[in-house]
Amino acid sequence: MLELDHLTKRYGDRLALDDVSFTVGDGRLTGFVGGNGAGKTTTMRIALGVLAADGGTVSIDGSPVTTADRRRFGYMPEERGLYPKMKVLEQTVYLARLHGWTAAAARRNATELLERLGLGERLNDTVESLSLGNQQRAQIAAALVHKPEVLVLDEPFSGLDPMAVDVVQSVLADAAAGGAPVLFSSHQLDVVERICDDLVIIAGGQIRAAGSREALRAEHGTDRWELLTSGDAGWVRSIPGIEVVSFDGGWALFEAETDASRRAVLEEAVSRGDVVSFTREQTTLAQIFKEVVR
Repeated sequence: MLELDHLTKRYGDRLALDDVSFTVGDGRLTGFVGGNGAGKTTTMRIALGVLAADGGTVSIDGSPVTTADRRRFGYMPEERGLYPKMKVLEQTVYLARLHGWTAAAARRNATELLERLGLGERLNDTVESLSLGNQQRAQIAAALVHKPEVLVLDEPFSGLDPMAVDVVQSVLADAAAGGAPVLFSSHQLDVVERICDDLVIIAGGQIRAAGSREALRAEHGTDRWELLTSGDAGWVRSIPGIEVVSFDGGWALFEAETDASRRAVLEEAVSRGDVVSFTREQTTLAQIFKEVVR
């Protein structure tokens, strides 16, 4: 488990991080979301030792992170960090070698990883000749090629098309399944919501919410219900304890003051014999994000 405990960081008079604390569990994909300037990159750089915190600690499995521990980390910065004139395979092998891999093992793992990321036909092309999306894939390979025990990725899905997002998601999920804590930031809330196990929301240098998707939905989500009927659902407005949020023909979105009120809607719909569906609205990450950063 990667633990960040009471981190603070100042840039002059600006407090960039204000008592930031959260954990990234072993084998968990943790999405780290926040607006521009919220403190995501600063937090990640402190976790990696690239920046020094003014206060607080970073621990792995309960012990302070050491330089030796960080050699087992994998990091993908948001900025391009590869040598543009090196060939894709050559560079990925080189980075694995820096982590102590033998030449044969480094080449084998780099080739397998690049092929899985869709770069099998570009192994001998220079990085600068790749499209921005393919450069992003190469950057991800650079972070993963040494099979790190902890992964920290800053905007790994930036510039990727939907198919590439699915490929990268699968690669990260496999890393987590192998036991690695995986922390990644992204502005693509729909992607974060789809793939992560846990969420951390930061705004103004402060953690506003953290926990599993289900826990955050239970804590911050609205208790709304959707009814779809084959007839007109206007009668829902007459049920006591019901506030209709939106209504369109046979569809109604409503909030219920009590479970009894909600059951009354369902019972009335069944008695009319025209129920198509009756479901609880799924609160999205975008809705939770807007609520907690307001």
